[in-house]
Order: sequence, then C-alpha cells, then structure tokens
Amino acid sequence: MSGSYDDSMIDVSSDSFWEVGNYKRTVKRVDDGNRLCNDLMSCIHERARIEKSYAQQLSEWGKRWRQLIEKGPQYGMLERAWSSLCTEAEKVSELHMEVKAALMGEDFEQLKNWQRDAYHKQMIGGFKETKEADDGFRKAQKPWAKKLKEVETMKKMYHSACKEEKLAASRENNSKLESNNNPEVLKKLQEKVEKCQQEAQKTKERYEKSLEELDKLTPQYMENMEQVFEQWQQFEDKRIRFFKELLLEVKQHLDLSTNHKFQTIYHTLEDTIAATDGEEDLKWFRSNHGPGMPMNWPQFEDWSIDLNRTLSRRGTKKTSEGVTLTGISQTGADQPVQPLKTNNSSVSSAERTPDWSDEDTTANPFSANGDGNPFEDEPASPVVSVPVRALYDYEGQEQDELTFKAGDELTKIGEEDDQGWCKGRLKDGKIGLYPANYVEDIQ
Repeated sequence: MSGSYDDSMIDVSSDSFWEVGNYKRTVKRVDDGNRLCNDLMSCIHERARIEKSYAQQLSEWGKRWRQLIEKGPQYGMLERAWSSLCTEAEKVSELHMEVKAALMGEDFEQLKNWQRDAYHKQMIGGFKETKEADDGFRKAQKPWAKKLKEVETMKKMYHSACKEEKLAASRENNSKLESNNNPEVLKKLQEKVEKCQQEAQKTKERYEKSLEELDKLTPQYMENMEQVFEQWQQFEDKRIRFFKELLLEVKQHLDLSTNHKFQTIYHTLEDTIAATDGEEDLKWFRSNHGPGMPMNWPQFEDWSIDLNRTLSRRGTKKTSEGVTLTGISQTGADQPVQPLKTNNSSVSSAERTPDWSDEDTTANPFSANGDGNPFEDEPASPVVSVPVRALYDYEGQEQDELTFKAGDELTKIGEEDDQGWCKGRLKDGKIGLYPANYVEDIQ
C-alpha cells in the first residue's frame, strides 16, 4: 500500500498545493530557512570585514597625511584646519571599528544562537523540523491519496469499458451493412454490444461511487492539511520576525548618522576649519619669518682688552632666540658653557686681526681663496682621527664652525686648543671647529 502511495506522489497532475506531493515545497521552506540563516551570517561577516578594512585605510591615510602636513610648508591656523581632516579620519576609523565589533559580537552571534535553537540536526542527516513537517503532511494526506488512487483506477476501468462498448457497436454496424451478413455472426455481435454496455454501466457506477467517497474525505483532508500548514506557517513567521528585528539592529549599528560621536566629529571639524583666520596666519609669519622679527642691529662698540669679550659676531647675543653670548641655545641647566674662541691652534693670529668687525663680510677671513673652507690651505700636520658623539645641540655662528645635534657622530681630527676648541669632520665631509666639552669619545 505504501508503495502505491509513494508512486502517486510522483504523478502530479497540477501545481496546486492540494495535489498529492505538492506539500514538499512547504517542507523545503524549512530547509531554506536554515540556509538563509547561513547566508545572512555570511552577509554580516563580509560587511564586518569591509568596515575593518575601511577603518584601517582611514587610519593609515590620516597618519600619513598628518606627517606630510607637519613637514610641509603650511603654517598657522590653516595648518590646524588641514590637520583636522586627519583627526576626523582617525575618529571615524574608531567608529567603524566599533561597527565591525557590533556586527560580529552582537548581530552575528545572535543569529548564530537563534539558528542553533530553531534548527536541530539529526544523526542520520537533515533537520528534525524538516522531518516533522514531512511526516505531518504525509499523515494528513495519506487517506485522501489512497482514495484518490482508487478513483483513478475506477476511472481507467470505466473508460476502458466505454472504449470496448464503442468498438463492439462499430463492428455490429459494419456487419449490418455487409450484403452477405451471417445471422449467427450478427447475433453474437449484438450480444457483445449488450455485454459491453452492461460492463460500462457497472464501471461507471463504481467510478461514481468512488468519487462520492473521495468527496466525503475531501473536507477532512483539507482541514488536516490546513492544520499542518498553519503549524509551519507559524514556524516561518518566527524566522521572518527574527530576521526583521535583526536587520533593524544591523541598520542601527551601520547608521552612524544617529551616533552622537559621529555628529560631534563633524561639528568639531567644521568649527576648526571655520576658525581659520588668514590675517592671524599672515601676522604670525610676519613676526616669525618676516619684517616683524627682532634684529640685533650693529652698534658702535669700544675696543676692550677683556678676554671675556670678542669683536666678532660670536660675541653678540641673540635675545630673540634665547642664545647665549656665544650663540649656543641653553636647552638645559647642565649644558656646559661654550669656551671663548679668541684664537685657536688651527688659525694663525695673523689671520684674525684685532680690528676685524661685522662689516668685513665680502670674503672668508679664514681662507686664502675665500671659498668657505678655512682648512684647505693649512700646512699638513699629523691627523688624529677619533670618533666622538655630540652630547648637546650646537649651532655654528661662523663659517669655520660646525653645526650638529645631540647624538650626532663626528670625527675629531685635531687636539683641543688652549681655549677648549677642537677641529672635527662631520659625516658629510665638512670640516670645522666645535667646543670640545660638547662631545664625548665613542668607546
């Protein structure tokens, strides 16, 4: 019986739900719901990766351009306004990382847990809910499908009897039209027609009776199928409502326009840019790099034998930059005092005349050819090459002095003179003088 029932499942005469076996689409919807959970999780996971990638790109962009702006020629309030774009990128990057964390930590996990609670895998494969749906529909449909099978059988028998009746009647008519008809043959044909008519009538009655019985089963069949269908409608309704709520939460996490942090970022950005004052920037540049800078204008100075003074520019004090008598910026209380440089072992007293002043700027007083290297024309002397490291920043105040930063390495190529100066060579090959107590030997 079950075999014939299964065969009837395959023979579907229309697309109606009520046809035998067409409930399979409703059963398949249960499996589809589980697959849709997987698809939505993949969708959320992929969006989270995009949020993370975008956040990283924003952060890298902001960091790179902040460095470029700081090293570039832009200055003043406009520099701060430009840099505020980098700040915006960094802040928005943080928000998108929060979005990524919310998508994976809340939405993804919530969907994963709901799927685990709604769909239960069986040991033999498939889901428990799918089997329950299939069993429910099969049970509701079985009595009606069985009776339908009988109706189809009765119909075939009736149609076959009608066909036989028609064939017998046709033979009888043909026999009557023949001239040499045999009365015996004609009688047999007539009896055959009567028998076929009786058989057709019997099969017709059975066919009609079978249909009546099927019609009686139909209301119960429809009610049972409706109950099972409604059960899985409710199951699907739970999934739809859950998906809707979850998608609203995803939207809430993605919609940064409602995030007060996001709004604050752009309010701050707008305020910073709007605060840019071109006149203030121009005033700042005039005061720091233009005519507004203070100047130590040359003044008449009496000659003095005080060894603590010098007649060169090295003896002037740059008050605007906090420079000492010798031009060394005092960056700390423990920085040594620069030695006086009235003479040194590398330059003869004849080359440093007592009456040389600031006005003698047309040529280098320390070089015979005036090319800026005071050591080119000196007589050869034993060279002492000792690697040393700068302990403090030093900015050379004359052409024969070196400039370096604390931590720079150079080579000492001359011994310290009586005034505390040494001759050295930088890594770029420049040779000059520097205070001996500003460096230490490299061990």
